Amino acid sequence: MSLDQVQTVRRFHRLVTQRAGALEERFLGRDRPLGESRVLFELAPSGATLRDLRARLGLDSGYLSRLVQGLVSKGLVRLEPGADDMRTRRACLTDAGLAEVEEIERRSDEVASAILAPLSEAQRARLVGAMEEVHRLLGYSALAIEPTDPTSAEASFCLGRYFAELGERFEGGFDERNSAVADPAEFAPPSGAFLLASIDGRPVACGGLKLVGPDVGYIKRMWVDASLRGLGLGRRMLGALEDAAADLGCRAVQLETNRSLKEAIALYRSSGYEEVAPFNDEHYAHHWFRKGLGGASSDAVPL
Repeated sequence: MSLDQVQTVRRFHRLVTQRAGALEERFLGRDRPLGESRVLFELAPSGATLRDLRARLGLDSGYLSRLVQGLVSKGLVRLEPGADDMRTRRACLTDAGLAEVEEIERRSDEVASAILAPLSEAQRARLVGAMEEVHRLLGYSALAIEPTDPTSAEASFCLGRYFAELGERFEGGFDERNSAVADPAEFAPPSGAFLLASIDGRPVACGGLKLVGPDVGYIKRMWVDASLRGLGLGRRMLGALEDAAADLGCRAVQLETNRSLKEAIALYRSSGYEEVAPFNDEHYAHHWFRKGLGGASSDAVPL
């Protein structure tokens, strides 16, 4: 990156924080700073665990705890034990907190309207479109890919979205029961891995890996949220799965795909995968691929 690019990002930060009122001690004219207002916003309407709040906001646990305790002391938030784990704490808005969020929403709309008002309709469309693209790219730059429990709620969310999309795109629909790897637990360590990509605590991509031989990994269930396609996240996830396979001692990875997933086919081919003869009886597969890792031969049986 160039110094000019860095300076442009800094100028953008300065302008946005000034126009949004982030520098004011009384954010939106309320008797609290931006940090407290953002926590209230994230808790509406049904609350969240402190762990989820940390993930969404990217805050240090000590700082977040102080923010939450300050809101508790003002009667805007209450803390209660987690529903599934008594060791976790869940923060919920009180009636006063809900009323405060409604006022924050109203004043935020006023600030946004004031920014748009001086512009022509064409200029508003340009600004809003640019903001949408900035939001998309900033989210991507903050994205993290990490291993997770394949049976977790986040993994189930991704798989549910993945299966729903396959149902729309496959000829004749999709039934998970007819597909290989019907049980997500097959991706669990030590013979597999399930990777999850998140932005501000929201899962946006996933991929699974399982050992199918002493040195062969099988990649399955790779999905990317439609809002982030075209940014290279699929290639990043594929590379992360290959790294996970190498960590498990694999010399090669293999996968299969459906002919309707043209973007996936193009990704695999451009990432060094060779099309090979079928290595399984996956009901929905039309193409089978294999790739050697770390300079190793893929031992592929080409078509």
